[in-house]
Amino acid sequence: MITDAQNNALAPSQDAVKAIYLTVDDLKVAASILYNAYVDDPLFIDIFRAEKEGYESRLRSAIREELNAFWVAEQPMVGLFEEERLIAVACLTAPDAAFGSGRYWHWRLRMLLTAGLFGTKQMLEKEEKVRALVPADDFHMLSFIAVHPDYQHHGFGRLLLGAIDSVIEEDEKSEGVAVFVTVDKHRTFFNDDNYQVVGQLSLSHVNGEVMFRQK
Repeated sequence: MITDAQNNALAPSQDAVKAIYLTVDDLKVAASILYNAYVDDPLFIDIFRAEKEGYESRLRSAIREELNAFWVAEQPMVGLFEEERLIAVACLTAPDAAFGSGRYWHWRLRMLLTAGLFGTKQMLEKEEKVRALVPADDFHMLSFIAVHPDYQHHGFGRLLLGAIDSVIEEDEKSEGVAVFVTVDKHRTFFNDDNYQVVGQLSLSHVNGEVMFRQK
């Protein structure tokens, strides 16, 4: 058993970690990190019907298809790396409405086959409702953010937020970045990086808040 002290000793310093865009070879590991982060998320539990058999398979498939869609659409996916090891990941949609409600037909078809009609509709509805509450026309939306369990509680989440901020600053068109939050501790996490609550939102049986960080 690894104690907290040993875990602290094993964690790399933030100076030893670099933030770079993911490549297609990183998507499998990214999907695993995201699955571990979102398997207990109230929204995904509801959307993909955790009470029904096959929930974990549906969630894994949905995350995999989302990452593939991000890659095909050339949307920004940022990772933190300790040498060659991916330890954290964030996926954003750029200020391009076509990637939102339009999506790609091949993505929608594959999602229907893997996650089911209800899950696919809920994912698209979530994105559209969040966008409607953001007080900006052109902005990024943070769809996923996660840190590998072995590297949590060492400040890497905040380092990843800094990398996201850099992506926003480098995009002249973007007015900021939005995120939908359903867990209290996540609200504090984003609030510490100057995200502000801009609206309340209920999706299916889950309540949350839309937060926005203006550039």
